Amino acid sequence: MESANQTASVTEFILLGLSAHPKLEKTLSVLILLTYLVILLGNGVLILVTVLDSRLHTPMYFFLGNLSFLDICYTTSSVPLILDSFLTPRKTISFSACAVQMFLSFAMGATECVLLGTMAFDRYVAICNPLRYPVVMSRAVYVPMAAGSWTLGGVASLVHTSLTVQLPFCGDNVINHFTCEILAVLKLACADISINVISMGVTNVIFLGIPVLFIFVSYIFILTTILRIPSAEGRKKAFSTCFAHLTVVVIFYGTILFMYGKPKSKDPLGADKQDFADKLTSLFYGVVTPMLNPIIYSLRNKDVKAGVKNLVSQKCFTWCCLEDRCSCSSVSLGCFH
Repeated sequence: MESANQTASVTEFILLGLSAHPKLEKTLSVLILLTYLVILLGNGVLILVTVLDSRLHTPMYFFLGNLSFLDICYTTSSVPLILDSFLTPRKTISFSACAVQMFLSFAMGATECVLLGTMAFDRYVAICNPLRYPVVMSRAVYVPMAAGSWTLGGVASLVHTSLTVQLPFCGDNVINHFTCEILAVLKLACADISINVISMGVTNVIFLGIPVLFIFVSYIFILTTILRIPSAEGRKKAFSTCFAHLTVVVIFYGTILFMYGKPKSKDPLGADKQDFADKLTSLFYGVVTPMLNPIIYSLRNKDVKAGVKNLVSQKCFTWCCLEDRCSCSSVSLGCFH
């Protein structure tokens, strides 16, 4: 019997989430749903604006559109699962569904790391080498850069997901998380995970260490160049083009560092409190950060705000034309019969 129990494979997992705090789950489910709707609306509008407004057909806004699409994909891969575990008694997920969710969330996270690095390079060239910017950041360059970010993230996720699903899971099937977070799943494996740990370390260096170092060095050159600009207005204008990206970088990497970089408590009571804090931080990283990105990029960006106003005015004009075609036909935008 004991041998049979040890060799029985796990077919589903139980997502623990915040089961010890049912009232908090109900409250958070409402907040998460509202936040998710804001994410879809904000990032969706940003994507539409960067696609439809010809003035925004530049490398910076192309990367921004990719970042918005990535945030939608990332939250869509996890938020429905979180809401389902919060609002229904059923907190189980099949092994295959867990693998798919694990792949998507890891791929989106790895892709964002690389994408933020490419956006830093874009800002570096724009400020430090403005005359060469049209040549260095031509369409033939920035489109493959974005595609490469998605490819690298997908390949890395595929490798780690494949290594994880090949492990035997024959004991505890309770994941102490909201979703199938890969580190939480690895803790349940009843086999040696040394290869997984080593590969995860290598991936952290490639997707966390190198982009952070690259961004840091880029902004040293950017800051040096900005400080050499003689006029205060010129310095302000140059820095404003980097403010949004730098803010997103600090929030993104700061949250990751807080989640995985702080020391673990050895006291059982302190460990429980830390575990609770880690889960809330994970929610912030997975839900709040994607909501903040379009807000940050639109608040201080005149081009984006102008593009949004133009998009809204076009929609209003289209509605006007549908209501009264004759009165709209003389408007410069045109309304064809």
